[in-house]
Amino acid sequence: MKFVLITKDREIVKATEGAFQIDDELIVTPDWAAGLQSAKDADLIFVDLIATLTVPHKVAGYERFAEAKMADPDVSAVPLVLIAKPDDYELDFMVGWPNFVFAHLRRPLNYKLFRRATTWV
Repeated sequence: MKFVLITKDREIVKATEGAFQIDDELIVTPDWAAGLQSAKDADLIFVDLIATLTVPHKVAGYERFAEAKMADPDVSAVPLVLIAKPDDYELDFMVGWPNFVFAHLRRPLNYKLFRRATTWV
């Protein structure tokens, strides 16, 4: 299986250690545009909400990511797992679209959460 993780957070990357099978492919990138390019034949995309923000605390970057994913015919159907912001991180507001987020992971993350997510597809 192929998984894409979009994050700039080293702790999230560390949490993936031991979570995937030997024959799984995990692509990790800090850039959401590169992540979408890598996800054309992926089984699941994990996206760290904070990694999508262009301006800290402003959700507009996440909106641009979401619109780009939905507009891309090669990745629009790939299930998306959203990694939530830290509880103490303030956003100006939050948006959502019907059926956009397949699952939502709260922090802190560990390999068990990622391993469980691999069984969802």
